[in-house]
Amino acid sequence: MPKPTKGARMGGSAAHEKLLLANLAKSLFEHGKITTTEAKARRLRPYAERLVTKAKKGDLHNRRQVLSVITDKSIVHTLFTEIGPRYENRPGGYTRITKIGNRRGDNAPMAIIELVEALTVAQQATGEAEAATKRSAKDAEVKAEETQVEDAKVDTAKGDEAAEESKDA
Repeated sequence: MPKPTKGARMGGSAAHEKLLLANLAKSLFEHGKITTTEAKARRLRPYAERLVTKAKKGDLHNRRQVLSVITDKSIVHTLFTEIGPRYENRPGGYTRITKIGNRRGDNAPMAIIELVEALTVAQQATGEAEAATKRSAKDAEVKAEETQVEDAKVDTAKGDEAAEESKDA
């Protein structure tokens, strides 16, 4: 038996929330960034990122799944031809939420949610270089620990040999 999701519905029923998130995602993909309340932005982020991940895969099944959510074919086409390939090498984190001041009328906390720029070649190279540096530093620590353990074994072995020689004498 289907059970409703827990938590706030953002001013309406579950069906209203579903349509609201679909419209927010549609506007986000159309304009690149939108200004909304913090609560709506936080609810939109995983929803939109899931759609971008489907667009990255780019097959017919995923296109139909996205079309069932976003009914505007031109925006789905943009999502699959421009936005999805832009994040081809990015493993996630396609959106950024930036808090701005409160809204003037009702003092509601506002935020801007936007699609982040794709990683450039230089940024990817920098990220790979940083990862390699971290790996080499970790390897150096492990080797240093191994040499300390080996030195300790050699010292105890020399001590044992000296003790045996003194017993023989």
